[in-house]
This record gives sequence, structure tokens and C-alpha cells, in this order.
Amino acid sequence: MSERRRTVAKATAAPSPLPSRYLTPLDVAELLGVPVETVYQWRRKRTGPRGFRVGRHLRYDPMDVRAWIESLLEEAAA
Repeated sequence: MSERRRTVAKATAAPSPLPSRYLTPLDVAELLGVPVETVYQWRRKRTGPRGFRVGRHLRYDPMDVRAWIESLLEEAAA
């Protein structure tokens, strides 16, 4: 197997910390280890990750959650 093929195989085999599907408020709460009500409070206060509605269901894009967490880490480091 060539070196390039091994590198691609390693990159695709690495587990992703966030699922590839949209997250529910419960998913976000479990991911961050907080009560689900905290996720809803963040939404009301507009301080948490950006969410969107699918009908009456609230969902979060995993990339938005990741970006929000990274912004918190940057603020903490400053």
C-alpha cells in the first residue's frame, strides 16, 4: 500500500467527536454534560450555540456547536 493510501485510510478511520447528523437539545446537553434545561436557557438568552427549527423541533448543526465551543475556549485563553 502506498504512503498516500495509508494516510487517507488513517484520516477516514479517525472517530469524529460529533455526529454527522443534526443534534437535538438532549444531544447537546449530553455532549457538554449539562442539564437539557440549560441548553434551552442558552437559546432564550442567545448565549449558546446557534440552533434552528425543523417544524416544532429544535436542532443544532454539529459544526455550529463546535464553533461555539471553540469561541468559548478562545475567550478563556484571552
